[in-house]
This record gives sequence, structure tokens and C-alpha cells, in this order.
Amino acid sequence: MSSENTATSTSDEQQRRERALTDRVIASWAGTSDERLKEILTSLTEHLHAFVRDVRLTEDEWAKGIEFLRAVGDITDDRRQEFILLSDVFGVSMQTVTVSNEAVGNATEATVFGPFFVDDSPEIPQGGDLSNGAPGQPCWIEGTVTDTDGNPVPGARIEIWEADDDGFYDVQYDDDRTAARGHLFADDEGRFRLWGLTPTPYAIPHDGPVGALLEKTGRSPMRPAHLHFMVTAAGKRTLITHIFVRGGDHIDSDAVFGVKDSLITDFVEQKPGTPTPDGRDLGDRSWSRVRFDIVLAPDNA
Repeated sequence: MSSENTATSTSDEQQRRERALTDRVIASWAGTSDERLKEILTSLTEHLHAFVRDVRLTEDEWAKGIEFLRAVGDITDDRRQEFILLSDVFGVSMQTVTVSNEAVGNATEATVFGPFFVDDSPEIPQGGDLSNGAPGQPCWIEGTVTDTDGNPVPGARIEIWEADDDGFYDVQYDDDRTAARGHLFADDEGRFRLWGLTPTPYAIPHDGPVGALLEKTGRSPMRPAHLHFMVTAAGKRTLITHIFVRGGDHIDSDAVFGVKDSLITDFVEQKPGTPTPDGRDLGDRSWSRVRFDIVLAPDNA
């Protein structure tokens, strides 16, 4: 239902009353000393009231909405953030990322943070292995970190985390393991290299209210296979991004709308016995390799 249709289906007096209420609520924020907060609250009120008027929301429907939000809060704890999932599946997280990371030249595009980042990941050396026993096919990951002029960014901190071959992050287990996550620092020429796991698709947690919403609307909870990166360096805008497996499942139906064409990358399968870049002996196991060259925008962009 459009606002135009609403306007023709309600009387002038009804429209006047509804508009008057919106105006009163907006006026209530007039004394807010923080101008940015005032701007956000005013716009939020305008859009929320417009939504209610547009769909002619009933009291029963609003009560169900409140109950849904209560359920989202109930299942949220220090290990699970259902509100992030809710934001993700509505595309609000991705839209906020898009607005906040304005395009700058050839800088690497950002995408969603996701709910599974953990502070204080273990440091691994160049050429180290972040899997720490997590199941999955070994993957050699390498690349460079440069600025938009092509200059290397030595010492850039590169955080990487991913799901294991069973589709779970370490924090989803109950044994306090730390696996398939870590950080390292770019060398003097901005290069990095390490072992991880070939990423696999997985479902976002869908045993809660957000999952029920997806099921009711016929949407899949699946995310395409990806690696998470967060890259920080002095004088550069922090980059939060993924790389996705070219040709992988769910590329065109990511539950959280995080896929961007520029982040779809070739993970090249290597047959058992193929020599590894660092001479690691993988026996009869296959492995993969991927290159990801990262370009950081200046922090004032």
C-alpha cells in the first residue's frame, strides 16, 4: 500500500489527526542538545509513523511485532547477537556499511562485519596456520596491503576469521576453543601469507526468531563460502570485508546481502601432491590457494 493510496482511503480529518500526532512527537525532541541525536530521532519518528500510516498497521500486528523483538532480545547473550542477525537479514547492516564506506578510487569494498568477530585473536607469524585444528581443506592465503596510490602499507594488522568445514565458528562451540581465527602483520613490503581453510557455505543461526521469520517468508538462511578480513593501519580507513568463492553456492542469494562482485575471488584447487608455496607436506591431501590484494582508503575519506 502506498502513501498515495492511503491518502485517498482516509478522510481529511483522519489524515490531519495522524499528521498532528507525528508532529507532536517530533516536537518532543526539540530540546535534544546533541544535534546529531536530534536529527536521527526526528527522521526515525517521521519514517516510523509513515510506515504505520502506509500499511495501516493494526494494534494486534504491532503487538506481534513487539513480541518478536522481545524474543530477539531473549535469545541474545554474550555469545549470540540476534539483533545483528535481524539487522543483517533486512539488509540494514549492509546498507549502513555502504553509506559509511564511500567509494574512494580503487579501495577495496567493505561488507558486513557479522556476529562472530572476537577481540584478542591469537597472533600468527607470516606463513603460519590460523586453523588451529579446525576441520577443513587447507588453503594458502596470500596478498598485499597497499594504499590507493599503490604504495605498500607495512605493519598493517590483518585479522582473519572463518567457519570450519562443518559450517561453525569457534564461538558456536561450548568448549571455549579458539580456531580458524587469528591476526598477523604485513611485512615491510605490505605482503602477507598464511594457511587457513578453504571456506564453505553455512547457515546463519536460524533456530531463533530471525530464522522463523526467514522460514515464514521462504528465504534461505545460507551464506556463500567466504573469509572475513579486518585490516587496520595508521592513517587508513579500517576495512571490514570478506572474500567469496567464485562459482560457489548461494552467491546470488546471500542471506545478509554481503556479496559484492569485486569481492568474488578465485580459490584455485590443488591436487594432492602439488608442491605447496612454503614446502609444507600435506601428504595425500588436496588444498587450495587464493590471492587477495587489499587496498586501503585514507582515513579522512
